Formats: sequence, C-alpha cells, structure tokens
Amino acid sequence: MTTNKRLAFLTQLVQSGKADAFAHYALAMEYKKEGNIPQAHEAFEQLHATFPEYLPQYLMAGQMHLDHQQVEMAKSWLSRGLALAQKVGDSKTAAEIEAALAQC
Repeated sequence: MTTNKRLAFLTQLVQSGKADAFAHYALAMEYKKEGNIPQAHEAFEQLHATFPEYLPQYLMAGQMHLDHQQVEMAKSWLSRGLALAQKVGDSKTAAEIEAALAQC
C-alpha cells in the first residue's frame, strides 16, 4: 500500500469512529513520516484525547516536536509520557523518555 493510500485508509478509519489506539497512532506517524507536522500534531492530540493511556504516543510526539525545535511542546508530551510510564511500571519506556527529555 503506498503512503497516500495508507494515509487515506487511516484517515477514513479514524474518521469512522471505529479505530483503535494503534490506528490513531499509525495515522499520526504517517503524517510525521510525510513531514506534515501540523497534521501529525493534530492526530497525536486526537489520539491523546481518545486513548490517553496509549504510551507510545508520548515519546513519538515528543521526539517529533523536539526535532522541529518546539521544545516546550516536546517537554509537555515527554513529561506526561514519563508520568504514565512510571505509573504503569514500564521502566524501558521511562528511560527512553528521560533520554529524550535530557535533549530539551
């Protein structure tokens, strides 16, 4: 499936209201991969609003913002992710998020 077809499929799936957390995440990552940071941010925000316990979103959104010199936004995502990782006892993800926070 080409990127444009994948993006169209994921957009349609998310808009249908039947998407799980991973489909929302995949849509955000697809926008990120295409370099469409405003759309990726919006997709991450929608993912967060719908599935706040989906841990992978925090590191990826934080890194995306960090890569685009949006330090405060990166800190916000990474800090929330670190709190969740610690809450659920995911020390590997917590360490990855701490490393990303150290770059802020």
